[in-house]
Amino acid sequence: MLRIYNTLTRKVEEFHTLEPGKVKMYVCGVTVYNDAHLGHAMSALIFDIIRRYLEYRGYKVHHVMNFTDVDDKIIARSQQLGEDPLQLANRYIDDYRQNLRDLNVLPATSNPRATQTMDSIRSMVQGLIQKGYAYVARSGDVYYQVSKFREYGKLSGRNPKERMVGTRVEMDKNKRDPMDFALWKAAKPGEPSWDSPWGKGRPGWHIECSAMNLAELGEQIDIHGGGNDLIFPHHENEIAQSEAYTGKPFARYWIHNGMLQLGDEKMSKSLGNIVSIKKFLEEHEGDAMRMVVLNSSYRAPLTFSDEVLANAEKGLERLRSGLRPAAGEPAGLAPGAAAELIAQADATRQAFIEAMDNDFNTPLALAALFELVRAINAARDAQASSEQLASAQAVLRELTSVLGLRLEKTRRSGAADKFVDLLLEIRAEMRAQKNWAMADLIRNRLQELGVNVEDTKEGSTWSW
Repeated sequence: MLRIYNTLTRKVEEFHTLEPGKVKMYVCGVTVYNDAHLGHAMSALIFDIIRRYLEYRGYKVHHVMNFTDVDDKIIARSQQLGEDPLQLANRYIDDYRQNLRDLNVLPATSNPRATQTMDSIRSMVQGLIQKGYAYVARSGDVYYQVSKFREYGKLSGRNPKERMVGTRVEMDKNKRDPMDFALWKAAKPGEPSWDSPWGKGRPGWHIECSAMNLAELGEQIDIHGGGNDLIFPHHENEIAQSEAYTGKPFARYWIHNGMLQLGDEKMSKSLGNIVSIKKFLEEHEGDAMRMVVLNSSYRAPLTFSDEVLANAEKGLERLRSGLRPAAGEPAGLAPGAAAELIAQADATRQAFIEAMDNDFNTPLALAALFELVRAINAARDAQASSEQLASAQAVLRELTSVLGLRLEKTRRSGAADKFVDLLLEIRAEMRAQKNWAMADLIRNRLQELGVNVEDTKEGSTWSW
């Protein structure tokens, strides 16, 4: 039975879905105002691994990851660059989609955007006003009245009244209480705005996710995920909005990943210690970053350093070693030794499942895979044939793919690209001369190096 740590209950619980065999999972995505960094990559990889494992265990996962494409940060960045805020958001969305492809993150079932969910946002705000949970200020802003929701603080464990004791809070004259938060912000000159019953304006950040969740997955979901920096106030506010609006429990399981740190500091733009995904992938493989994530508990802080990365890359090469073919013309294993290798593969699969069923314990799952690699390599050294290695290697491929590891060499550079282009030019000449054997040899050798070649009527194309 799969067991998951639930932030809401603060304990590990058996996983039971609203509908048998189906998982509704919403994960908070990025606010698209700058290049995505390795902290974003960490969260995306964690929930990709969770999704892949749920699907491996037979669930049909409806995975929603949103884009916040209208926000104070986007507007400020667009004004700084002199660019339309919606165009800027679209540009960074395209960049982030490419980042995810390069990291081998499965596309979400849907990627709603705040600007495309405006009708649902306005309907939800109106409903909260009618139910007495929200009010329209004289300024035209709409606020959620926190004191009306008695369970506020149940996710984070924070009591809003206690939180205010001993703190200095600049009172907004439009609010009834300092803890109230904006559902709708009245329009300001030069900012994007939409019509509403309360005047032109734009939604607050928190209501966007509640409305997108409701529009995509309905009133109740199985899993809500995100970084643990979102627990308060964002996810706390989502619960207040959604449960006040529907009158039903919102998410059954809240899953939060730890933060990525450079040394002793959290990676953040405010500290200026950002490593962008794009910059990382110019020098390293996507699988290397995935191994960094897999080597640690998803709920723990993850320290990123050259040493941590080097260890991850060594582990990656160790896994790859288990996929090497038999050398030369081996004599083959004795029947007993061959049976032991198959038994080890079966034991590895069971150990892998037990580890992942225990709150997605990826370090323990990797340890099981390394045991299988050790057995495969020992069998190869003992003259196992390719046929005898095949079943164990198939299990290794099966389980590493569950973790999203490709295991093919994908590191690339401008110089390497130029050499591939040159080889394709030579191959085109071989094909023109009908030297099919040489053309096939070039294609096959490139394939072994991680280069996929496709022949079309217009010519040959390639990709890593």
